[in-house]
Amino acid sequence: MTLRKGEKMTISIQEHMAIDVCPGPIKPIKQISDYFPRFPRGLPAAVGRSSSGALRAPASPAEPPREDEEDVDQLFGAHAATPAEQPAKSQAPEELVDPEGYESDDCTALGTLDFSLLYDQENNALHCTINKAKGLKPMDHNGLADPYVKLHLLPGASKANKLRTKTLRNTLNPTWNETLTYYGITDEDMIRKTLRISVCDEDKFRHNEFIGETRIPLKKLKPNQTKNFNICLEKQLPIDKTEDKSLEERGRILISLKYSSQKQGLQVGILRCAHLAAMDANGYSDPYVKIYLKPDEDKKSKHKTAVKKKTLNPEFNEEFFYEIKHGDLAKKTLEVTVWDYDIGKSNDFIGGVVLGINAKGERLKHWFDCLKNKDKKIERWHTLTNELPGAVLSD
Repeated sequence: MTLRKGEKMTISIQEHMAIDVCPGPIKPIKQISDYFPRFPRGLPAAVGRSSSGALRAPASPAEPPREDEEDVDQLFGAHAATPAEQPAKSQAPEELVDPEGYESDDCTALGTLDFSLLYDQENNALHCTINKAKGLKPMDHNGLADPYVKLHLLPGASKANKLRTKTLRNTLNPTWNETLTYYGITDEDMIRKTLRISVCDEDKFRHNEFIGETRIPLKKLKPNQTKNFNICLEKQLPIDKTEDKSLEERGRILISLKYSSQKQGLQVGILRCAHLAAMDANGYSDPYVKIYLKPDEDKKSKHKTAVKKKTLNPEFNEEFFYEIKHGDLAKKTLEVTVWDYDIGKSNDFIGGVVLGINAKGERLKHWFDCLKNKDKKIERWHTLTNELPGAVLSD
């Protein structure tokens, strides 16, 4: 083939392939899986071990071994382990962990919490004693944390039922030994409510950080029996936003009633409220209580407590007296309303309850027990409702 001056030599693809083809038989290219046989669950019984400890797959009867196939031991002979190391390596496939069966250990990552719960049925109180935590997850740059514990009752977690411990600085193994108490807890609450216990890290210059939590259905507790827990903390669980809004409450109020034979009148005690609805923009209320004994022809039965600032769990401990004959109480109704005090505008109605002969359930029973047991003070918790028949919802 002659080329003119300045002309480049061209080679067709056929000629190129012909040049690169090596004479002799074409051997199949080995795959990496040929050197490392896999078995899905352990080793089959048919797989044997050579005297050197290397794994050998059984020869298939349908395909006799090829003479030109390289021996795996010879191929990796340069990198083979010493006889002392080989038995340990030969057991490696048996120690492989199935990824699907692996479960992460949150105890190691988040820590554990030691606490106890006691439901005081007589006083309608739930006592939560937070003892200590161990092995908490480090949250700060120094490898430590500033942990505290907060409690919520579900459904209806809010500032109204939030309790918290003090903060302990620079520790992953804090000891609190604090008892936090929920008042106004009824047997119904113990059946349908859940206690959410969260451990958090306090930060002065940014938002506090969540470490872990646990949830205890209150139905697991027996009345008047302390139950101890030592539980692994879990990652944050979602709160059901679709819970029935009808279950939302306006709060609870603790009222005492006593008919005094000596003074010939009814003593009404407004002791405390719990879990009140928040009416102000800051997430709290400034609550006070008003009571009426109706029918009130002379408009003189109104009594008011003092205002408690910025709280959803106020303590009043105030008593009021109505001079009235015992026989006339059966015709009367005691109306109790809770309000949020506002400066410069109308006060907000939070909730109310009616006690009397026309009431139902615990409200009727409380009134009846007062009439039946003279000179005996009877305390009961009552649930506040957002509607109060017969009451004027303004102050």
